[in-house]
Amino acid sequence: MRPLAPVSLLGALALALLVLSFLSLGVGAAPLSVAEVLGGLLGTGSEQAVIIVREIRLPRLLLAWLLGASLALSGAALQGLLRNPLAEPGLLGISASAGLGAVLALYFGLTSLGLWLAPGAAMLGALVATLVLHALSRRGESSITLILAGVALSALAGALTSLALNLAPDPTALQDMVLWLLGSIADRSFADVLLVLPFVLVGLGLLLASAPALEVLSLGEAEARTLGVEPRRVRALVIGGSALSVGACVAVSGTIGFVGLVVPHLLRPFVGHHPGRLLAPSALGGALLVVGADLALRLIEAPRELMLGVVTALLGAPFFLVLVLRARRELAP
Repeated sequence: MRPLAPVSLLGALALALLVLSFLSLGVGAAPLSVAEVLGGLLGTGSEQAVIIVREIRLPRLLLAWLLGASLALSGAALQGLLRNPLAEPGLLGISASAGLGAVLALYFGLTSLGLWLAPGAAMLGALVATLVLHALSRRGESSITLILAGVALSALAGALTSLALNLAPDPTALQDMVLWLLGSIADRSFADVLLVLPFVLVGLGLLLASAPALEVLSLGEAEARTLGVEPRRVRALVIGGSALSVGACVAVSGTIGFVGLVVPHLLRPFVGHHPGRLLAPSALGGALLVVGADLALRLIEAPRELMLGVVTALLGAPFFLVLVLRARRELAP
């Protein structure tokens, strides 16, 4: 496939995101027309439309943007850093570890001491998982070893999370934890957006700052050093950015999988397989995918609205299987 000009690709993704976002503001239990959505955004519509758009759907939309951009951008950066096309926050245990941190904060009631403790604990969990993977990558472990290490981290974080659920102090706390782990951005407010926004913006900034270095690092660490790129600095940017952005989002949305795997693979042919050029389009593509998935689950008729994490897993798991089979064919003699 012929690569697209960066401006053309970014413009197409941004336009698609704006159109889908506008549709998202009008879809729900109380459908709104285009005029009602505009009136709700501008504050000139009916009181009901203003409340629905500004207080219910707009925070949900903004969280979808932040969540999708964080997961997809982290996935693209990790794939470039580890030179592993299967790397992504969910598959490598980063999301699960972030979820464990947030669950422990909820379990021990730390959120009563401060709202920042939940995303802080989630970011700490994400940082620990990313540092483990970073240590393995520095030792020159193979891609299979890194994937297995990620699976092990996910299993360990899942087991500890299950233990916390099993020892939950009361049924209400248990139900809240289970629903949170399924992943959702429903019933969120601007307080949640403001809670994670500083962490996500800093994390996304660090990841985007690594783009030029990732481009050079794809030539190899020795070649990168001769060109003035310090691999340790690149690793610090990617690790810190992934921990901040993914950890903060997981703290309010729960675990959302496969976004960081699907989006970079779909967009990579459009950037000529350049890891640095892939980052910015992945951020927009991730936001587009999460907004689309959230819109789709609201259009599905069901006794109860599906959880976002369930929808992304149903989309991402077959995609991951196709990638594994393709890699197996390429490695076959």
